[in-house]
Amino acid sequence: MKKFYFLVILLFVNSQSYASIKENIIENLRNINNMSFNFEQNINGKIENGNCSLEYPKKIYCEYNLENKKTIVSNGKNIVIKTQNSYYLYSINKTPLNLILDKKLILNKISNLNERILDDKFINFKFYQNENQINVFFDKKNYNLVGWQTIDIYQNVSITYLSSIKKNQKLKKELFKLPSQN
Repeated sequence: MKKFYFLVILLFVNSQSYASIKENIIENLRNINNMSFNFEQNINGKIENGNCSLEYPKKIYCEYNLENKKTIVSNGKNIVIKTQNSYYLYSINKTPLNLILDKKLILNKISNLNERILDDKFINFKFYQNENQINVFFDKKNYNLVGWQTIDIYQNVSITYLSSIKKNQKLKKELFKLPSQN
């Protein structure tokens, strides 16, 4: 009988620790207004890196470490991908970033999902939205968002890893102003 009570208590404590991890991730994300970070992005095997600043909701500015000086800028409604030789303007609603940069959506999804623990270091939540599969990853120790993986309707796999994360820094508002076409 003592073994039974011990097992029940152990299961209760274990379920409480998982619940608190999820609650801590939610609370941490709720308290973030913006983030700056370095990134490494792998899109169907092509690896690029650089740094980004994002501000919720749906604003991002990224500079890639590429010779063509690639930048991505979203003002929350539209997104521009610009290089020395090209300029593409899209509605953010037509990209997976629309989902990744929507903190309210992610918070809502996380609160209704079960998490997976990966390598005892990362917490993963997977959801589907608008024919896109989204995986978000959080650090198990500090509950920070550390990456995401998307699979879009064309089956393109994009994996983004975040590092050197700084939260709630003072960002210049003009950072998210869409660049003009040259």
